[in-house]
Amino acid sequence: MIKLSYDVNDYRKQIEDLLSPGDVVIELGCHTGNTSKAILEHNVRLIALDNSPEAAEEMNKLDLTFINADVRLHETLMEVFKLIQGCDVLAIDLGGGYHPDTVFKVFYIWSSTFKPKHTIIRNRGLVEFYNSVTESLGDYESEGGFLDSYKDSGIPPQIKEFELWTPMPKKSTLE
Repeated sequence: MIKLSYDVNDYRKQIEDLLSPGDVVIELGCHTGNTSKAILEHNVRLIALDNSPEAAEEMNKLDLTFINADVRLHETLMEVFKLIQGCDVLAIDLGGGYHPDTVFKVFYIWSSTFKPKHTIIRNRGLVEFYNSVTESLGDYESEGGFLDSYKDSGIPPQIKEFELWTPMPKKSTLE
């Protein structure tokens, strides 16, 4: 199952509703761990990732595997793959409402590699896109938390477009 949400409370509830004791969860974009703390209440194995400078201090206080790295990088994907080769739940919360194209690419790479039963994505842009669709000529269903069309493709290659990623310009550079 693949779910989209924007409200952080809905996102956390959706994750918690899917968890069973012993599940393996990958959380991309954990920031300082508010969602991670809720996930850990369910007796699961959690691998949490974030590249923000403030994440490490808070995340290292929790009983989980924390990786301070950019989830867009192929090296980060490989680092996690060395730890586990699959997961039950993939939770993605990158940039809130920004960069839905990047969030979708991250979903594609991580879900096709780890083949989760469930994926929860929090991103306003993807929710707005989904809600704006009025007609679909080819319904596509997926039984898992990844798209069935690439289930046997192995670890995807590095996506070159990630090299084009740029952070939001700082206000001082715009003046």
